[in-house]
Amino acid sequence: MHLAHRYIASLFLTAALVAPVSILAAAAPQDATVQVRVYDRDHKDYHNWDDNENRAWGRYISENHKKPHEFKDANKREQSSYWNWRHAHPD
Repeated sequence: MHLAHRYIASLFLTAALVAPVSILAAAAPQDATVQVRVYDRDHKDYHNWDDNENRAWGRYISENHKKPHEFKDANKREQSSYWNWRHAHPD
């Protein structure tokens, strides 16, 4: 009986010492809000394409009287023009 208590106590002690280490070693979930990164060649920087950037694209389309379409469907010249506009119109 005394041996069984010693065995159970050592198991609990081991679990108590290993638990914090295993929690720290677990991978943290990554932020799922960033879906796409777009490279701006003229300004040599990256932009996270999220809802905020989508609203800015909508404003750009509206202000420049263009037919609504997705950024990915725009040609390189229009994308470059958008990034120039975007850098002049920060949030």
